[in-house]
Amino acid sequence: MTTIDFITELFCRVDDAMTDSRKHPQALLWPSEIVTLGLLHALKGVGNRAFYRWLMHDCQALFPHLPERTRLFRLFKTHQTWTFHFLATPTLLGIVDSFGIELIHPIREGRSPQQIGRKGVSNHRWIVGGKLCLIINHVGGIIGWVWAPANAHDTWFHPVIDLFQHHSVILGDTGFHAETGDPPNLKLCRRGEWNDRMLIETVLSMLTQVCHFKKVMHRVADYFQARLAFTVALFNLLIQWQGWQADETGFVPLSIAEFSL
Repeated sequence: MTTIDFITELFCRVDDAMTDSRKHPQALLWPSEIVTLGLLHALKGVGNRAFYRWLMHDCQALFPHLPERTRLFRLFKTHQTWTFHFLATPTLLGIVDSFGIELIHPIREGRSPQQIGRKGVSNHRWIVGGKLCLIINHVGGIIGWVWAPANAHDTWFHPVIDLFQHHSVILGDTGFHAETGDPPNLKLCRRGEWNDRMLIETVLSMLTQVCHFKKVMHRVADYFQARLAFTVALFNLLIQWQGWQADETGFVPLSIAEFSL
């Protein structure tokens, strides 16, 4: 599949999911076009300027009415709520974990009063950025997410776990335990227990390797949140691109590497 074919198919799938979208009479792009571009930005995994140069060079025939660069990224922020159409369906078993995302180098901490990142530990190293909490279902689809500064403890994410108490039992590591009490649907797993939890490590690994998601360049919280939203929606679209194809044991292998741009 060529890049053009992939982008065309991606747009068709997005357009099918956004059947209730409407275009403003003065708008240059349909909402489905904006969402498709946001998904491509998440997949490309590069800075805003580099992504816009790539669009102008390789994709202008597909999107002839591209607005100016800063206007395009403001549209991503405005239309990020459409990404909730692509969240996966909760199942009886879910898994939760957190993921540190670096925004600036630690030596630059505190240089700007508008800094949104905070210093915290991720993978045994200090970062200045945010922490993304993902909840997936038993086949790897992301059913919920939220983010916080990198210095937030994992117990900060209890409210999003509690949202699924009538749908899923959520497996989490002991870092999600709070002395004041845990959500009733949270099952804490010590190291070596419930090997099912390794599925979310696979999800985080794919986001890191394919979407270059461990470090992003956003400096404003709304734009950072939009990047997270489009990345989650992109992942859910790509893992079911060929349908859920289970092997003879019932295991559904996950892969998005073939879509790397």
